[in-house]
Amino acid sequence: MNLLRSLVFALFLLFVFLPFTGFVALTRWMSLRQRYDFVTGWNARYTLGAFRRLLGITHRVEGLENIPAEPVVFLAKHQSAWETLALAAFLPPSAYVAKRELLRIPFFGWGMAQMPIVTIDRSAGKDALRQVVEQGGALMNEGYSVVIFPEGTRTAVGGQRRYKIGGATLAVETGRKIVPIAHNAGEFWPRNAFVKRPGEITVSIGPAIDTAGRSAEAVNAEAAAWIEGEMHRLFPQHYRQSLGSKREAARVAH
Repeated sequence: MNLLRSLVFALFLLFVFLPFTGFVALTRWMSLRQRYDFVTGWNARYTLGAFRRLLGITHRVEGLENIPAEPVVFLAKHQSAWETLALAAFLPPSAYVAKRELLRIPFFGWGMAQMPIVTIDRSAGKDALRQVVEQGGALMNEGYSVVIFPEGTRTAVGGQRRYKIGGATLAVETGRKIVPIAHNAGEFWPRNAFVKRPGEITVSIGPAIDTAGRSAEAVNAEAAAWIEGEMHRLFPQHYRQSLGSKREAARVAH
């Protein structure tokens, strides 16, 4: 049943979602905010509707009251493609940080290029960090928040990667607050997996972290600690299993 659901959803992506993103590339006559509202409105109605009706994946959000009225830097856990498509449905107007090469993808990349977005060249080394600060700062001055996945790539359920400093640096240098986000999307939409499982994703939005007078390293560590602590609190079963596996591996190694 889950395989059939996932096949039907793949057809939705191929014949509905991708053509829509291609159409977005033709909306340059709209203002940036008009395009954003148009795309996020469509996405909330149809893409999240497809998640619910075709895959049986729903979501609930905790902590919306923690989002300040002014633009912020959202640092979010990254486990699947779900959060890249779904977060915009309940966050204030936001720009994602993405690899520049994504803009070359037919249809999807063309549409993405018409949205508020921070693009980085990962081969640029330290210059990539400057790209985040300059582009992200300009968009926040226009009223957009910035969404960053600080681990840089999707992690397995129960896993953790090093939190990169780019998002924290952006927040510190622009004087903006950081809002951390934890979720368990990977439980139902595993990374690199075709078959999805029905269930309810929990998204937890944490209290805003003030960056005034602090170092990027300090606020990055605080955000990472909150996110990972919240992951352990909300989904302890995944971390007990992970811890057990590590202990077993250590026992076998000895």
